[in-house]
Amino acid sequence: MQTKNKGWIKKLAMVAALAAAQNASAQMLDEPIKPLPAKLDLDARKVALGKQLFHDKRLSKDNSLSCASCHEISKGGVDGQQFATGIKGQVGPINTPTVLNSGLNFRQFWNGRAATLEEQAAGPVHNPGEMGSNWQEVLGKLGQDAAFVAQFKAVYPDGVQPRHIQEAIATFERSLITPGRFDRYLLGDSRAIDEDEKQGYQLFKNYGCVACHQGMGVGGNMYQTFGVLGNYFKDKGKVTEADLGRYAVTKNEADRHVFKVPSLRNVELTAPYFHDGSAKTLDEAIDVMFRYQLGRSAPAADKALIVKFLKTLTGEKGMQ
Repeated sequence: MQTKNKGWIKKLAMVAALAAAQNASAQMLDEPIKPLPAKLDLDARKVALGKQLFHDKRLSKDNSLSCASCHEISKGGVDGQQFATGIKGQVGPINTPTVLNSGLNFRQFWNGRAATLEEQAAGPVHNPGEMGSNWQEVLGKLGQDAAFVAQFKAVYPDGVQPRHIQEAIATFERSLITPGRFDRYLLGDSRAIDEDEKQGYQLFKNYGCVACHQGMGVGGNMYQTFGVLGNYFKDKGKVTEADLGRYAVTKNEADRHVFKVPSLRNVELTAPYFHDGSAKTLDEAIDVMFRYQLGRSAPAADKALIVKFLKTLTGEKGMQ
């Protein structure tokens, strides 16, 4: 009888532990930040072809640059520079946004001028300050590569066409999701992050950072004015066209200095920060956000904890 009781007690304990784990997982799923999926349902052939095109310098006029030149996957999907560099060493007007998790963005580019990744993929190819080419030139070069054409036709039977190049690159980019420790925490693994990191996340919520940085991308799903509670651009001085944000697209005065909120996924890898690359460190970026978006300052201890939390958003997958 005693042995039976022990068996029942053990079973009850297991049921209770399972229920607690399920409850914890459910609570995590109610968080403003949502976990990334472990994998996506994408055509593997298009992903592979898109990866090859993403690294193909023939997309640029002088065969010197590929998409990967500015979006280095192993280094956070950026170039680490304040402003991007195009063909012939031309320095661009704006900071390179990360390509990692870009499939989660509701629009593309800082000012949201592209509705999809397919549309975005054509932009740098045709921009004279970036790749400086056009589809006619690109198709001419790719068409001379018989092996590539055969590989392309295996995926797209009607052959090498601009829309297929765009779709393949976009499909590859959608594959670049980067789940990590914080996602495991959201899914119920309370030990995936430590107590300091948990405190940092709580502060991130308490201060209101999640008003703009939430969802699976921890951003990337809305527009926001840069300088809600302070005039960032007046203090900065020397406003450029890149500082206009959505206004450059819509010419609507209400869109002046409005930008797509950047994703904070892998943010420890993507310095310098903001569209103008003005913040060299996470500490500096947090100071700017507190001053101009929240209208206050953060104690050093709180800031240090928030930085610890932000580093849990660095992915463990997707940056190979």
